[in-house]
Amino acid sequence: MRLNPPTILIFLISLVIAAVAMVTKLGFVHMPRYLPHQEYWLAITAYLILMTGVIVRGL
Repeated sequence: MRLNPPTILIFLISLVIAAVAMVTKLGFVHMPRYLPHQEYWLAITAYLILMTGVIVRGL
């Protein structure tokens, strides 16, 4: 399997979503709850975006 480095845009999107997950989990910013365990799903989404950027070439 050939892996590629993600583009800067994909990396930054993933980083922002992961940072939002951490900030809401630590309670610095109040965010309305739309899902149970919302921080977990935000972190998983950030990881999946980053993983997609690594697997798909040119994304």
